[in-house]
Amino acid sequence: MAAAVAVTIVVALGILATVRHVAPTLLTGSGCSADARGQLIPLATGQARIAATIAGVARQDAMPRRAVTVAYAAALQESKLQNLHYGDRDSVGIFQQRPSEGWGPARQLENPVYATTKFFAALAVVPRYRRIPVYRAAQAVQHSADGVAYSQYQQTAASLSTAFTGTAPHAVWCWYDSQAAGPARLTAAARELTRTFGPLAEHRAEDPVLAVHVTSARDGWAVAAWLVSHADAYRIRRVRYHGYQWTTAEGSKGWTHKRARGQAPPGSVVLS
Repeated sequence: MAAAVAVTIVVALGILATVRHVAPTLLTGSGCSADARGQLIPLATGQARIAATIAGVARQDAMPRRAVTVAYAAALQESKLQNLHYGDRDSVGIFQQRPSEGWGPARQLENPVYATTKFFAALAVVPRYRRIPVYRAAQAVQHSADGVAYSQYQQTAASLSTAFTGTAPHAVWCWYDSQAAGPARLTAAARELTRTFGPLAEHRAEDPVLAVHVTSARDGWAVAAWLVSHADAYRIRRVRYHGYQWTTAEGSKGWTHKRARGQAPPGSVVLS
């Protein structure tokens, strides 16, 4: 946390401190996976949403992947990548930032976009944060009682940043045990995408289909990771990008290659 005393929150759906294999046949209920170069990191859907949001804010703030790794290490230690409404003293949010320490109002710190923006603003002024060890960079922002605790998440944080920043293609997917009925909330999804990633050109390819234009494959896969991890909230049933497709109906299978019909236009992430 961003105070003198750190607290570790232990939760039932906490992320593993080390990467392990997960057999797809064992996937039940709702969840997400991040592919770390052939090894799958299991995540609760809420954890994946926060991880995707952190990566999106990094894109908006022009922060490098190293900054995302540092943010993940801090968030894993402080909240297990959860948006907590409580903590030690007045700590709240994914980084357990304290209003009394000047981070901002609690209500705003419980907003992952705002909390991440504040984290990156503090990290950006840490001398040589791209070169010093991840745990030292995290500690320079958080000022916790024991900064060494962040070191246990360095490997996992680096793997997650590869997946969620789009450095690795089609590396994040989710599955849901149920989905609310009704049309996709595309306008709401586009609005939140813009709030997270910054301005993104978009247009209605058809109804109900929305195309989000991206300037690089890395941005495209980061946007795609955000969309699949928020699919239940916005009733998104299909995401297409760069010849690949993800659907809620077969979410646990991940991304499938679609060379012919249904391929997204070049430079666009298409959701419906």
